[in-house]
Amino acid sequence: MDSPAAAGARRLWIRNPLAILAEDSGGGLVVEGTRIAECVPAGARPTRPVDETVDASRHVIIPGLVNTHHHFFQTLTRAHPLAIDKPLFPWLKALYTVWGAITPEAFRLATRVAFTELLLSGCTTAGDHHYLFPKGLEQAVDIQVEEARALGIRACITRGSMTLCDEEGGLPPRALTQDDDTVLADSERVLNLFHDPAPGAMIQIGLAPCSPFAVTKRLMRESAALAARHGCRLHTHLGETLDEDDYCQAMFGYRPVDYLEEVGWLSDRVWLAHGIHFTDSEVTRLGRAGVGVCHCPTSNMTLASGRCRTCELEAAGSPVGLGVDGSASNDSSNLMEAVRHAVMLNRLTYGAPAVTHRDALRWASEGSARCLGRTDIGRIAPGMEADLALFTLDELRFSGAHDPLAALVLCGASRADRVMVAGRWRVMDGQPLGVDPVALREAHSRLARELFGRG
Repeated sequence: MDSPAAAGARRLWIRNPLAILAEDSGGGLVVEGTRIAECVPAGARPTRPVDETVDASRHVIIPGLVNTHHHFFQTLTRAHPLAIDKPLFPWLKALYTVWGAITPEAFRLATRVAFTELLLSGCTTAGDHHYLFPKGLEQAVDIQVEEARALGIRACITRGSMTLCDEEGGLPPRALTQDDDTVLADSERVLNLFHDPAPGAMIQIGLAPCSPFAVTKRLMRESAALAARHGCRLHTHLGETLDEDDYCQAMFGYRPVDYLEEVGWLSDRVWLAHGIHFTDSEVTRLGRAGVGVCHCPTSNMTLASGRCRTCELEAAGSPVGLGVDGSASNDSSNLMEAVRHAVMLNRLTYGAPAVTHRDALRWASEGSARCLGRTDIGRIAPGMEADLALFTLDELRFSGAHDPLAALVLCGASRADRVMVAGRWRVMDGQPLGVDPVALREAHSRLARELFGRG
């Protein structure tokens, strides 16, 4: 251990990594407080004394990954017999018949499971799109904030909504919907309570009407106005399936992107989940407006929804991020696995040279941060928040690998050895701090069986 710094926050040197996704940082990096203080060139030492040194010679260091789309409650209905092998609309309708049984206790455990899985995969900022508010679950956002704070993970929790039931042209049953006024009042409540727009924020709130086929135009418009007043982001599903295109044409007389413009959502405050079925002109319009798109490769393959036009969207000016999507369509909450899937699916779309492992890692870090409107996370550089994921290459799957960064993605890394959020270790030796994974799995599995064990 080196001599202590003279004053101020403690300085930690993460020294001489096997590889690091940062320029001129072969000697590692120095963390001071919650931020990265300096990047150290290969063969050099920090410019100022440090209090502690961690030997990273076995580790590949990447920026903490940023998940921009998920549905935490769905961890309770993974691989459910009612939904297996169905495309999106039949899949949704099948699961709507059981999701109303969720309780606050089950939702809390589902949230804890999702946060923990994401942390273990190297994710340091977890976005969730929660749109399910059956009777008794009105405090869902409050529960998620409590769980994020307990685990020490950075979170962007979006207050979702469904206001059109199946009797009104929507998909969900009435018991899973709320009226517009209830949604708007609770949206303002959680924004006032929890949203922190400042750099370094640990909790941010977004507004996320579920989809064009689940809410009214009024809710979309008033959510946009509310977001502008509070300085928060807007999120929704869009362009996921051809069924959605048909629905929008039948209900509104135009395509989903036209609908987005009609309700005042064609702006750089917005990021969309999936973004698959856009025309060339729609891609141009989205890029010109700065609308972000979260690519969800695993879910899109599972539901056979199609392929996101990632390269065209990015070239047009849209931030492109990465998400795992819900655990009932992904059946996992592992963002590092989604990075590998993004490489494979996009190579199938664009060819091998067009999308590399570095592109997918960039989407999952800096690109996702841009979707959330954040410039303080997603990169390893002085002044950025100290959100880091450290992986080892000790497993047999990596034997013979020559490029450590490429090996993380191409050889299938799935679990980080260490994870740091805001300068504090949250995963050590592959274990989440403050969580008993065995007890959590047992409690979560028991409730999943009791509440949803039919099909």
